[in-house]
Amino acid sequence: MAIRPKSAKSRPRVEVKERKPSSNQQPAKGKLGIMIPGMGAVATTFVAGVEAIRKGIAKPIGSLTQMGTVRLGKRTEGRSPKIKEFLPLAGLDDLVFTGWDIFEDDMYAAATKAGVLDRYLLEQIKPFLETVQPRKAVFDHNYVKRIDGPNVKRGKNKMDLAEQLRDDIREFKKSSGATRLVTIWCGSTETFIEPTAAHQSVKAFEKALTQNDENIAPSMIYAYAALSEGIPFANGAPNLTVDIPAMLELSKANEAPICGKDFKTGQTLMKTILAPGLKSRMLGLHGWYSTNILGNRDGEVLDDPESFKTKEESKLSVLEYILQPDVYPQLYKDFSHVVRINYYPPRGDNKEGWDNIDIFGWLGYKMQIKIDFLCRDSILAAPIVLDLALFLDLAQRTGMKGVQEWLSFYFKSPMTAPTLYPEHDIFIQLMKLKNTLRHLRGEDLITHLGLEYYD
Repeated sequence: MAIRPKSAKSRPRVEVKERKPSSNQQPAKGKLGIMIPGMGAVATTFVAGVEAIRKGIAKPIGSLTQMGTVRLGKRTEGRSPKIKEFLPLAGLDDLVFTGWDIFEDDMYAAATKAGVLDRYLLEQIKPFLETVQPRKAVFDHNYVKRIDGPNVKRGKNKMDLAEQLRDDIREFKKSSGATRLVTIWCGSTETFIEPTAAHQSVKAFEKALTQNDENIAPSMIYAYAALSEGIPFANGAPNLTVDIPAMLELSKANEAPICGKDFKTGQTLMKTILAPGLKSRMLGLHGWYSTNILGNRDGEVLDDPESFKTKEESKLSVLEYILQPDVYPQLYKDFSHVVRINYYPPRGDNKEGWDNIDIFGWLGYKMQIKIDFLCRDSILAAPIVLDLALFLDLAQRTGMKGVQEWLSFYFKSPMTAPTLYPEHDIFIQLMKLKNTLRHLRGEDLITHLGLEYYD
């Protein structure tokens, strides 16, 4: 069980620098290789979905890059091109895939076992999925205690394992013919760790790798390998991974964008939609009780208290930052926020999130909202993987590096500059994302002020 933190961190003032639109945006020529640590339910649903869409037997529902539009100029101009036509994004036909996993199943076998997609769909794309074989994974049972597998790398130390990953990356780029690569972490939630001296610089991190420092988690080894090769990295789990000074330093030095953490799918997605609405109407909150039942590999991993603590940190901060109890103490001071996750194998990938929300309105009168979200976790996550891969590739071709806060829209616990609090309101996140896209193409940003229509 988790109770909300006492208060969100204070919000220091941050220097704002004016940025000009990029003039060196490179076209998306050639193949884009997508490398995925963790070939479980999310990864297989993503790759299978891309192939099904390419074959014309499915639609890219849920993908902003494929189905979304961006309004340009005034409302009276009627300009709202599709995002994939407005920006030089990689096309789906140009995507190639590889991955690492502790199990030896190819993507067809892994997708079949995950049980997310029906067998009829999988059979139509079976030949392609069977070609995506898992590479041996970097794995440490101390970081993910509820699962284990035989397909793992061995090395004299963690630096050796990182070098083996770099060899995998180079081999994949050569064998696939990819001109560009991105890495999207779809692996398990690791046990909770906090930054240490080993994480404060690239030099300290590399020394810690050679010394097998216990504070270097497997996901960090993947991130180090990718960023050392100049490859963007997105963290789809709540692990610390790239949210440390060493990775930020490496990201900037090698011009490889980073973003994270934790794909925003079920219950937290609902919170970032509902909480802004409550605050916009100045409705108060006494408490928000959330529980989840989940039966896939993610649920099994989170059944371990140490892995759950990592997820808990990601899920609990959302309401604090959206509702701002320090700004609105009469409405949100000391509200109770409880989060539970229960592993229930019969549920499989069809996660169920229950929320009981105790609110109050005019004159303090109490009301309740109850939600039962019967969602499909990997179905919600797969289009996020696609969008992040395409947007990170775009960011790198545009010369962007370091943390990509404009991609906060996709994460439960968005990364930001070290002194900046994260923005969790999904509507503000979407506005930030689309304004970034406008900025990249030299279009006017949209404030939604609209006074010019009434002059």
